[in-house]
Amino acid sequence: MKASYLLVSLVVLSLLAVGAVYGQDDIKKFPSCKFCGMDREKFAHSRMLIDYDDGTAEGTCSLHCAAIDLILKIDKTPKAIRVGDYGTKSLIDAEKAYWIIGGNKMGVMTKRAKWAFEKKEDAEKFLKENGGKLASFDEVIKAAYDDIYEDTKMIREKRKGMPTHKH
Repeated sequence: MKASYLLVSLVVLSLLAVGAVYGQDDIKKFPSCKFCGMDREKFAHSRMLIDYDDGTAEGTCSLHCAAIDLILKIDKTPKAIRVGDYGTKSLIDAEKAYWIIGGNKMGVMTKRAKWAFEKKEDAEKFLKENGGKLASFDEVIKAAYDDIYEDTKMIREKRKGMPTHKH
């Protein structure tokens, strides 16, 4: 009995450790983006998590949707803003990340892609292979705000062509 309890405990702890290593706990708490409905696990490479100083948080699929959340919660102060590393999908500090704006990879919820990398060498490798421009968080959040009109227009046009589901 004690051996099986120990085994179950080890399995649970191992699973928790794997979740912590990959930083996927936010996906369980926020499985889909409240703004667009996209699956945050599928978009783990672009997802964002904003922790506010009042103890609330929001998980989004992308910088585009995070920018919308920041606009809607202008009265709250972000304590931490994290983003999925493009390569590892682990959450990293968005303000310390190496960002790439543009390039030939299609963005998430945006015409002008914005990708984050924890390591500068990963960002430079992506840049060499896909184009774009190395940017700071301030530059990338400004670009997200600048792009909101065009991106929202693009999203609406795409949705017009999608079949509607009536229950």
